[in-house]
Amino acid sequence: MPSTQSLQLVEQLDTLYRESVARLRAALTHYIRTGERPDPAMRRDGAFAYPEIRLRYEGGRDPGPLGRSFGRLQQPGDYAIAVTQPALFAPYLAQQIDLLIADYGVRVEAGVGTTEIPYNYVLDAGDDLDLTGASPVELSRIFPSTILSQIGDELADGLWMQADGAPRPLALFDAPRVDFSLARLRHYTGTPPGHVQDYILFTNYHRYVDEFVHWAIDQLDKDGRYTMLSGAGGVEIRRGDPDPRQAIADSAWRKHQMPAYHLVAPDRSGITLVNIGVGPSNAKTITDHLAVMRPAAWLMIGHCGGLRPSQRIGDYVLAHAYLRDDHVLDSVLPPEIPIPAIAEVQQALTRAAEIVSGQSMEQLKLRMRTGTVVTSDDRNWELRYTASALRFSQSRAVAIDMESATLAAQGYRFRVPYGTLLCVSDKPIHGEIKLPGQANRFYERAIAEHLQIGIAAVDQLRGEGARLHSRKLRAFDEPPFR
Repeated sequence: MPSTQSLQLVEQLDTLYRESVARLRAALTHYIRTGERPDPAMRRDGAFAYPEIRLRYEGGRDPGPLGRSFGRLQQPGDYAIAVTQPALFAPYLAQQIDLLIADYGVRVEAGVGTTEIPYNYVLDAGDDLDLTGASPVELSRIFPSTILSQIGDELADGLWMQADGAPRPLALFDAPRVDFSLARLRHYTGTPPGHVQDYILFTNYHRYVDEFVHWAIDQLDKDGRYTMLSGAGGVEIRRGDPDPRQAIADSAWRKHQMPAYHLVAPDRSGITLVNIGVGPSNAKTITDHLAVMRPAAWLMIGHCGGLRPSQRIGDYVLAHAYLRDDHVLDSVLPPEIPIPAIAEVQQALTRAAEIVSGQSMEQLKLRMRTGTVVTSDDRNWELRYTASALRFSQSRAVAIDMESATLAAQGYRFRVPYGTLLCVSDKPIHGEIKLPGQANRFYERAIAEHLQIGIAAVDQLRGEGARLHSRKLRAFDEPPFR
């Protein structure tokens, strides 16, 4: 449970944030109605600024060896981070603050920062503030606006340089970066960012969505941890709602590029499923934004092409290595950088497969291979197989898809535990391609079990706690917040 001190600090942050938002909205409203600009002194005095957490570590207390990979201070000095929507991130912020107070005896305070809130982030859907006649260029001259040169992932990518006299960062993402992603999450997934849960399943096929929705609705009818199913298009299903399956089917999910469905638990320990569609570009796009939610783990549960003659349609592949032919991250995470398997996730997926299949490990080995997965950016890679055959052979790859390595690399990059369990849907280089009748039989048989393995893996991961956040994901000089 969070301490009184950390909860009070988060409340102070939230008060400061809401006051800044209220002043900015009031100034916008007044300008739109009267044409009168706000007093420039307001901006100089921080009237529209994000709040920030400020921390001072004197260096006098050494906690000794710690069993976790985060919540560590490498050197004495000042630390700070601008935060947005503190109420949304309250449990996370309180936990991180408590760890540092308990282990390092730090002094922590909330204050008004120097980073301003862009005006477009305080406009709500259905807002009564009509900006139709306002020029975005003019508004950007008068009010704080998004400055892309000040938003980036330099810290996550190891490119951050500390300015003289500036505090060290407390977290991977500051307020402008988080707000940027919160807006994109709503756009791409069709759901409120606040509904994103700590455990995320990715799939590349809509039939998994149908299966997840049916299962999730059944969970709502039971007395358990879940309170709501939130779906793309703004639909929200609660226990006792009439005809929930039809409500999901009638929702406007088709409007959204990567529709999401959240089985919500009050403590965010529920499950989010995102249909990312096909391709590494989508995989990178959505994880760029989901990372700011600081999920506990994300897992890929999708289809792949089997590369080994011994595999059968419906077999599983548990990725323990990735051959990155996706190329979308080459400039920020070179492909020669190894992406390690996370032991806790591998064990959870293996145990989940045993539980759901009802088979012993020896029996399961006949239909689940552990090996290297190739992720390609070419959907028609089969047409260039001759050029790739040697590379596939040298890597000892057992499966190929278009998303898994990207998701794993993004997890590595953003310090989010990751894993991949794929189902073989075809074997194109061995003459077994998906035919309509065969494909339907495969889907009916395999998807329910495959999805249940992913859900069971989440159940296993919940018990890992801090152990899940492996030191493999941390660099030499990390911000202390997870």
